[in-house]
Parts: sequence; C-alpha cells; structure tokens
Amino acid sequence: MTYTPLQDALRAQTANQAQPLAVADYRGATTTARFADPQAEFSSLLNGCGIYDLGFRARISLTGGDRVRWLNGMVTNNIRDLATGHGVYAFLLNPQGRILGDMVVHNSNSGEALVVETDRSQVEKIVATFEHYIIMDDVEVTNISEQQTALGLAGPRSRAILNIAGIEVPNLKPLQMITPRCNCDCGCVECTVIRGEDAQQESYEVWLAPKDVYKTWQALLAAGATPVGSEALEMQRIAAGIPLYGVDIRERDLPQETEQMRALNFNKGCYVGQEIVERIHSRGNVHRKFTGFLVDGAADIAAGATIVSSEKEVGEITSVAVLRTHSGEQTVALGYIRREVRVPGREVTIGTVKATVSQLPLESVALGQAEDSLLQET
Repeated sequence: MTYTPLQDALRAQTANQAQPLAVADYRGATTTARFADPQAEFSSLLNGCGIYDLGFRARISLTGGDRVRWLNGMVTNNIRDLATGHGVYAFLLNPQGRILGDMVVHNSNSGEALVVETDRSQVEKIVATFEHYIIMDDVEVTNISEQQTALGLAGPRSRAILNIAGIEVPNLKPLQMITPRCNCDCGCVECTVIRGEDAQQESYEVWLAPKDVYKTWQALLAAGATPVGSEALEMQRIAAGIPLYGVDIRERDLPQETEQMRALNFNKGCYVGQEIVERIHSRGNVHRKFTGFLVDGAADIAAGATIVSSEKEVGEITSVAVLRTHSGEQTVALGYIRREVRVPGREVTIGTVKATVSQLPLESVALGQAEDSLLQET
C-alpha cells in the first residue's frame, strides 16, 4: 500500500507529535483511520460537514474518437447519452455476467475525455480489462491517478463550507461536475468539484493536484469542516447501505443480487455480460439479495458470519459497524439473504445473535435523520 498525497503531508506536519495519527490501509491506499472519536466524526458527516481524504480513489482517462461507443459496449450503464459535465455509476462485467469492478464514469467538462473513477484497489484490473478489449478501436487508456488526488466533504453544511473557504459552488445535480470560481485566502488552486450521487445526502468531491491538497485541506478546516478518518467513512457507508467492491460485492456476484439497480440500463444496447443481466431481468429474480440487518447493542458479529432462519442457512454477512446513539449502541450489518426470507422486520440469527432484517438505508441511522437522533460531540 502507498500513502495518499494528503497522508504524506499530514505525516510531515505531525512528525514531532508524541502521538502520531492512526493510519490504516483503506480501499487500496494508506490514510488516516481516525482524527478523534470516530463516532463524533460519523455524526459530523450526517449533521454538519465532515472532510476526508479521497486519495484512495483512482482515475482512468479514456480519449480517442471511439471512446464513447467503446465504453458504452463495456459497462452496464448508458455512456452514449451521458451529458458533458455529468457522471453515472456502472459495473464492469465478465461474459458470464459476474462483476469485475464498479466505477463512476464522468464525461469531462471539456467533452474531450471520459474519466473513470474507481478505488485504487481495483484500478489495475480495470485498466487490464479495458486494454484487453481494445482491438481496432480509437481509444487510449491512461491511468492518471498520480496526477490528481481528491478531498471529500459530506453533511448538510458542505456547500456552505466550500463557499466560506472561497470555492464557489452553485446548486448541482447528483454527479454533476464544475470548475468553480475560486476566492480562497490560501491562494487559488485549480480544481474540479463534483456533487455526490445521493440526492438526499449532500456531499462533494474536490479533485485537485497533489501539491495543492494540504493547503486546501487546511482552508476547509479553517472554514469549519471536521476532519474525518476512514473508520467513520465505513460507518457512513454501512449505514447508507452502500456495498463496497471487494467486501460486499465480489467477482462471484451478479448485478441484480447487489440491489444496485442504479448501475443498470436496460435500453442502451449490447455490452459485455448483458445477456445474463437481461435474462435475469426478463425471466425473474435472483435467489439472494443484498440487504441490511439491525441488532440492539454492540454484538459480536464479523464479516463472513452465517445468517440462519428456521434452522436453515439463508445468507451471509459482509460488513458490520457499531454505532452509538442516544438510546445506546446499535450494531448494523450488510449482507446477502435468500429472497423469500428478505422481509423487513423478520427476525433471523447471525451466529448466536438475534437480528432484524431491515430496508436500506438502515432505518435507525438513515441519512438525513434529525440531528438529535445521534450522540453529538460534547
């Protein structure tokens, strides 16, 4: 694993501190695990403005006259009709319809390139798969991950914090990108701002050069953002019911099993793996589906735990987090369960622990809930 550009800067700034920052490998890169209490950091993502390192994300540039037609034939969503300055979430499949990776595809503001954004843990496989399928096509694949890094902001005050810092962001649609006007006191930087995919939960990505990431981080902290590490990001991801490739989505999984229908377009024409996706769509459901589970208290549950109902194994757990609320600790989990058992409110057993099947996002910690529903930092 390699340190992100922000983590390199933070290490240099904290080298003489008695207690160095806790770090962890996260989604293909090493970054800060926590700055303070992860539960308070998680609360800032829901109720204020949390700022976090997105250096674990990678970017692949696709150029050439055939790039749109070619990528439209590679991934599960509609690239052909993607407007300039907008993005879409998609899967990359093998011919058997199994998921090789996930990504967000952006049609750049210039309209001269497609930018594929994915985790660093996936980038080598995705680049290799892309290159394998380029035959006589006018498409050039370039890994530009070392030329750019990113910061993320999430929470209802995110846009206000950007504007206070001098990065002027108008009201954007989900996955819309702009090149903002800058009046930043730290000295203006060239950046791209992208609104997050969830229309209900406000979040932004700021793409910029590695040399500018630390001073922009400092400017956003000075504007009122709360620093957030990867542990709180995992809490947010699990509470929102978002599967992570390599953890909740594996190469053996089918697209409809993941419940990420936003990744699929059934009117776009042929692509690799389409026959399997269409067969499932036209002939009926898959046998198991991705869902959420709730347990009162801090339960001893781990990824890989078996789900049992009526003394039969019906699924498995893939992700777990313990969240602290005013009413006490609560364990939230994600996993796959057989379709006939996937009834909200149904009681199942995970290991030796009783749990309740829940709709996603997980009901008791749904994003956008009232501020007083979570324990606030005192």
